[in-house]
Amino acid sequence: MIAFVEGILEYLDIDLAVIDVGGVGYEVHICASTCDRLPGIGNKAKLFTYLNVKEDEMSLYGFITRDEIAMFKRLISVSGIGPKGALLILSVFSTDDLRFAILAGDVKTISKAPGIGKKTAERMVLELKDKFSNEEITSSANSANISSTASGLGDNAAKDEAVEALVALGYNSTDALKAVRKVLIDNPQSSTEEILKQSLKFI
Repeated sequence: MIAFVEGILEYLDIDLAVIDVGGVGYEVHICASTCDRLPGIGNKAKLFTYLNVKEDEMSLYGFITRDEIAMFKRLISVSGIGPKGALLILSVFSTDDLRFAILAGDVKTISKAPGIGKKTAERMVLELKDKFSNEEITSSANSANISSTASGLGDNAAKDEAVEALVALGYNSTDALKAVRKVLIDNPQSSTEEILKQSLKFI
């Protein structure tokens, strides 16, 4: 397997990069967010890669971080989502936003990705929701300025009620969950009313 490629960026398009590694040019399929973060042509670049093998084709898919390639591998494990579809999803969502959407069961938000209908989004939530490690959930929470303590409050009834209330007000469940978790950083024992009032400041 090719774990990563590192060399000089020779060509760059929104969905493709060519990296010169010791005189050999590797075509690597990328998503739009990866394209935006790569250096200019002629500069050194490194992409973590996944080699997709078919009967008549081998294709490399590349990502800036290990977290992104890990999410990519999870996405293509879902029935109905291939490598190209997974790239489209990661062009729309950051790994943290997608992780939050899956954990929140936010089918509506996930369905906004190109080529992802409601049924595929529901399948994604069903198949991936329980596959994130505690470290990944904590990392995702920390990147959104949420402590690991707040991210572990899955059984907090007041939190769940506050999320449901925000959704009823018209906010999507992903944004609602993020806002509620931010409130619980400093006040983990807040009542539903207190959480709801403070959460509205973060949306």
